[in-house]
Amino acid sequence: MSEADATTGAATPATAPRVSGRGRGPVVAALMLGMALAALDGTIVSTAVPQIVGDLGGLSVFSWLFSGYLLAVTVTLPVYGKLSDTFGRKPVLIAGIILFLIGSLLCAAAWNMASLIAFRIVQGLGGGALQGTVQTIAADLYPLKERPRIQARLSTVWATSSVAGPALGGLLAGYADWRWIFLINLPVGAVALWLIARHLVEPAPRPSRAATRVDWPGALAVFATGTLLLTALVQGGVAWPWLSAPSLALFTGAALLTALTVVIERRAAEPVIPGWVWRRRTIAAVNLSLGALGLLMVAPTVFLPTYAQTVLGLGPIAAGFVLSAMTLSWPVSAAFSNRLYRRIGFRLTAITGMTLAVLVLLAFPLLPYPGEPWQPALIMLLLGAALGLFQLPLIVGVQSTVPWSERGTTTASVLFCRQVGQSLGAALFGAIANAVLAAHLPHGDLDDPGTLTPTAVDAAVEYVYAGAAAAGVLALVVLLTLAPRRFPVLPDEN
Repeated sequence: MSEADATTGAATPATAPRVSGRGRGPVVAALMLGMALAALDGTIVSTAVPQIVGDLGGLSVFSWLFSGYLLAVTVTLPVYGKLSDTFGRKPVLIAGIILFLIGSLLCAAAWNMASLIAFRIVQGLGGGALQGTVQTIAADLYPLKERPRIQARLSTVWATSSVAGPALGGLLAGYADWRWIFLINLPVGAVALWLIARHLVEPAPRPSRAATRVDWPGALAVFATGTLLLTALVQGGVAWPWLSAPSLALFTGAALLTALTVVIERRAAEPVIPGWVWRRRTIAAVNLSLGALGLLMVAPTVFLPTYAQTVLGLGPIAAGFVLSAMTLSWPVSAAFSNRLYRRIGFRLTAITGMTLAVLVLLAFPLLPYPGEPWQPALIMLLLGAALGLFQLPLIVGVQSTVPWSERGTTTASVLFCRQVGQSLGAALFGAIANAVLAAHLPHGDLDDPGTLTPTAVDAAVEYVYAGAAAAGVLALVVLLTLAPRRFPVLPDEN
């Protein structure tokens, strides 16, 4: 079936989820609350670090408050995707919300930095279920022609929550107590849990006996491999030099575990990461393209706030507004992308969006120095519009090429690749920025933040944005060479 004809098709009641009550509104509200929880907790702790360290100590390891959560979310995505295909979305999402709330309560009760890091990992274990399953249920509930609308809502929630997280964390830490950063999750999560339990009616899947055999060895191997690899990427160049013994040991261990994972998954009756995820051109192309997007996104989200404060002289809140310009145009562009991909297809729409994104990224180094705040804000506004045309058609398109029984695994593989791309981008662009800063600072001293000069930061961020443009070119190459001209869309099951 062609992409243009994919909005019609016979329903499959055995697999299509239903909603009770007055419609999909309560379930959509629950999905948006779940997405907000996952997005907020990725960033909300950042501005509360001084208060947390002042109370618990542990300054030398506080970065694991972020890294531990990121690791747990990323490495569990494939596991939850497979479980949702086997046992259904609803039980996986409910279990994920409960685990997330338990982790939040434990974080609020932490007595030292080690316990807080451990409980953040528990949070991340639940966050992995939230991220993957929310997007999968959204695809289950809506036919192809309506998916851009719900995905645009989820993108808006994600972007807004990510940007608002640091401000909310600072307010709670400054005017209440840092423990409220985690306690605030409890009522929000409870409402989401109640809405899902009450309104989402999901027919129980009828998997074969082989399908019900959970591939726990494969899940453990994926978890261990991802943990070693992401630890090496997150900590390399920060906790230890890239060519030091810890880095080499972690990368070697990750390579060996990758080989072991491949062996385990080939022998498993129902592998956590099935081989078809990479054998099908459409899914493989979207996975690699979204990995490049994760790489690209590090430039604005990590380095632009520093640029805005150091080069433009803005305060933290104003710097956040410069970054938030991207969150205004992204969901609007994504919502209207269906009008474009229904005419020219998913692949060409994504190519158009990324081509525009590369041009916008290359325009950043051309900004005047020091410039005005509206100039980078305009860059971010245009970048958000371009990436809305890129990401949403790929996610909607790839979800539409698989049946219900494979959609959870497919969605999780896409999100997993995007998360790994972000970790790789943080490591790669961090190394680039450090090298440029060292070359522009007296004696190459990076240990003293007071030595950072506006010209050095400006030069470093320009190189980072050029690197982000290179990541965009990589995504274009993947789409042009690997993705099929037309996605093999299946009839709707909704």
